[in-house]
Amino acid sequence: MRILVIEDDKDVSAHLAKGLKEAGHVVDTVADGRDGLYQAASESYDLLVVDRMLPHVDGLTIVRTLRASDNTTPVLFLSALGEVDDRVKGLRAGGDDYLVKPFAFAELLARIDALTRRTGSDGGEQTKLRCADVEMDLLSRKVTRAGQTIDLQPREFRLLEYLLRHAGQVVTRTMLLENVWDYHFDPQTNVVDVHISRLRRKMDEGFPTSFLETVRGAGYVLVDPH
Repeated sequence: MRILVIEDDKDVSAHLAKGLKEAGHVVDTVADGRDGLYQAASESYDLLVVDRMLPHVDGLTIVRTLRASDNTTPVLFLSALGEVDDRVKGLRAGGDDYLVKPFAFAELLARIDALTRRTGSDGGEQTKLRCADVEMDLLSRKVTRAGQTIDLQPREFRLLEYLLRHAGQVVTRTMLLENVWDYHFDPQTNVVDVHISRLRRKMDEGFPTSFLETVRGAGYVLVDPH
C-alpha cells in the first residue's frame, strides 16, 4: 500500500516510516498540517496516518476538509489525546480509527490490516491480484503460483504487487524505484536488477516457463506464459 504519514514529531515519523517500509509499504512523510492536507488532496494514497496536533493545520481540520471534498481515503488518527471525548471527535471528523500514543507498532500494523479488510469488504480496494496462474492475497500476504505457495520477503512482495497491478504493461526501472523503493532519484545501484532476479528465481522454480520478461532497454513486463 501507499501510505502518507502526517506527523510533526521527527522521531515518531522516522519510526513509522521505517517500520511501514519494512512491512512492504511505500511511505511518504510530511511534518506540517498545511503541507499534509495538500499532499493528501493532490496525491493518491491507500491510507493516511494523521497526528491530531500539527503546525498550521490540525489533524481534525485535515480530515474534515478531505471528507468535505469527497476524499474517502481511510484515516488512522495518532494522538497523545486519549480521552473518550478526544477519540469521539476524531471519529466524527471522518477518521476511521484512532490510536493513542505511545503505541505498540504491532498494534498499528494490525489496525492498518483491519482498515484494509474493511475497505476491501466495502468493494473499495482490491484485495486479490491475479495474472495467469499467479495469485496474491493482499490481506493474508500469501502468494501462490498454480496453487503452490511462494515465500517472499517484504520487498519482493511489494515488487510483485506492483508488477501484478501493471500486468501486461512495460514497467521501467524508474517506476519501480519510485513506487517500490520510494526513491525519487537514481541511487546508481543495481538494486532493482537484484530483486527482479530473486523474484524471478522464486516464482519460476519448478515451472517450465517464466511469467516475468525483460524488455531490453525499457524495463520489465509480467505476462501470461500460456
